[in-house]
Amino acid sequence: MENAPDLKTAIAGMTLRNPVMTASGTFGYGEEFAELTNLHRLGAIVTKGISLAPRPGNPPPRVVETASGLLNAIGLENVGVQAFIDAKLPFLKNCGTRVIANILGDRVEEYGELCAILSGVEGVDAIEVNISCPNVKQGGIAFGTDPEAVAAVTKTCKKNSKLPIIIKLSPNVTDITVTARAAEEAGADAISLINTITAMAIDAEKRRPRLANVIGGLSGPAIKPVALRMVWQAAAAVRIPVIGIGGIMTADDALEFIIAGAAAVQVGTASFVNPRAAEEIAAGISAYLERHGLDSVAALRGSLRL
Repeated sequence: MENAPDLKTAIAGMTLRNPVMTASGTFGYGEEFAELTNLHRLGAIVTKGISLAPRPGNPPPRVVETASGLLNAIGLENVGVQAFIDAKLPFLKNCGTRVIANILGDRVEEYGELCAILSGVEGVDAIEVNISCPNVKQGGIAFGTDPEAVAAVTKTCKKNSKLPIIIKLSPNVTDITVTARAAEEAGADAISLINTITAMAIDAEKRRPRLANVIGGLSGPAIKPVALRMVWQAAAAVRIPVIGIGGIMTADDALEFIIAGAAAVQVGTASFVNPRAAEEIAAGISAYLERHGLDSVAALRGSLRL
């Protein structure tokens, strides 16, 4: 091909230079990786989850390696929205790529307040909403497992924000298409999936859980087949863009998600192994397109042959 393939990707009213983002909770607030990879070569940075007030997170041990995966129970530790605006956003404004703020809350009202606050500051291009959090008003059941709660959070976020709203879906459901449609019908501009899968690990010698919290979230290559299946189902069920997440370690992994229907992908656990993983995956996608004579990444999306 005379010209390099076009990697530009449209998501929720934004144009990304390529379809590769970092996943929330695996890339800090961007600055932590600035000397390890070229942020300008990423499609977007998705920040560590942000709550209204700072959160200390869970006691250690809170990260455990498992077979082909990583189990974490960080407990959504973060600096809080005001410290994010004051201390983290100044760097992100000039990082050279799109910035998507991930938010979390225990009540619907908290999500709305966070959206209102972040919509009023410069430097945030979109908001990704973590609905895997416990709904304290409903006995601790995660927002993301109840279609009505998914819709309620989505509507509140849309009402309180002028920014694009991306709903991050939980995989801990029977049918991912139900919550995907609930988000779309409530006005979501895009959905991202999957979040981590609820899991645990035990030290057989001590007969004790390996995580202080007992239960955590499983990520990494172990969950990729599950994530891929859910992304394929969700992409067929909704018309809004789908962002694929789960065990993406290589360009080939990312390509599978795009072929399944994802408009973009997020790279998470891979960044712990290789800080340049997201950058290298974007380059690998470009090489694939050139090798196959495709002029754009959009031409590959949803091209699974059945």
